[in-house]
Amino acid sequence: MEQLYEFFQRKVKNVPIGFLRYMYHRIKWQSRFFGLVGPRGVGKSTLLLQYIRLNLDTADTLYVSADHLYFSQHSLVELADRFVKMGGKHLFIDEIHKYDGWSRELKQIYDSYDELQVVISGSSILDIYKGMADLSRRVPIYHMQGLSFREYLQLFHGIEVPAYSLDDILAHKAVIAQADHPLPLFQHYLRMGYYPFGKDEEFEMELLQVINQTMEVDIPQHIQANISLGRKLKSLLMVVARSVPFKPIIQKLAEATGISRNDIPSYLIYMEKAGMIAQLRDATGGIRGLGKTKKLYLDNTNLIYALAPDAAEIGNIRETFFMNQMRVMNDIVSSPASDFEIDGKTFEIGGRKKGQKQIENVREGYIVKDDIETGYANVIPLWAFGLNY
Repeated sequence: MEQLYEFFQRKVKNVPIGFLRYMYHRIKWQSRFFGLVGPRGVGKSTLLLQYIRLNLDTADTLYVSADHLYFSQHSLVELADRFVKMGGKHLFIDEIHKYDGWSRELKQIYDSYDELQVVISGSSILDIYKGMADLSRRVPIYHMQGLSFREYLQLFHGIEVPAYSLDDILAHKAVIAQADHPLPLFQHYLRMGYYPFGKDEEFEMELLQVINQTMEVDIPQHIQANISLGRKLKSLLMVVARSVPFKPIIQKLAEATGISRNDIPSYLIYMEKAGMIAQLRDATGGIRGLGKTKKLYLDNTNLIYALAPDAAEIGNIRETFFMNQMRVMNDIVSSPASDFEIDGKTFEIGGRKKGQKQIENVREGYIVKDDIETGYANVIPLWAFGLNY
């Protein structure tokens, strides 16, 4: 127990508090029990430690990682029981998916200690969604994604910009007051600004490690498959990386990867939830439902440059950025006339020379142009959509 406290004190003392992710202000921190999930490397652990440092008393708070050696000889229930008897009120458990049987023990803690707040987080999104569903439907799960262009500007360059609503962006109110020329910053973001560790010298190696861990460990473990599946999943990811954006033809994906065509739709969903790919669906299942997949993308532009730099086609990069940034605050679906649709608004993505033809017959259409600094009328700069969260 003493080792856990030493670990906690060291972590909370060293956490930087100068920059807070968008999710910090969206979480209902007073909830008795909730989970925070997201792909590897987006800053979940840092967010929890920041909240503790800024708001809680370390005398009645404990942050632990579920892969700590302490849990080789002790259970989560033992920890919670001892913590409560010592006056503990706030228990944060990171990397929860690395503890076997965690959902069963958390349910016991939830039922036994009414006065204890428990917050869990982890990168294996699949396992946590499954476990939390078993635990209780009343327990909220917050899903955090990587940096927006706005957050990147603050973390990497110290440029503070407020978040703009979609309506503000379309009304040309989105500006970066401290930067006369946003395009060079935007180009750097597309390559290495989505993950907070993009500032590291070994960023490319670290990102490949994140990809390998997700594809070779997290997903196979979730479906209790052997290691060989990890290699097939990586081959599926590479096929997507070199082909996107495209409408998935299951038979062709099966032939290219050696994976059964019956398994591919499920694997694509696992890869999507793990933050590796994104599926653009139509609205047939309802905005919140699972409509038919119209296009496959990699999850974010940093993955494009990491996995297929020689196939980093500019049109793909532009569409990937738009979808990635807009999905956090908006319901985005495919457009029957153009690229994307949000709340009845149609968006056509392109470069400086993109014309209006695609949206001539839609009720409310916008041309989203890359390589321009300012917009006019229904023409909006692509980078402006990165200021939405």
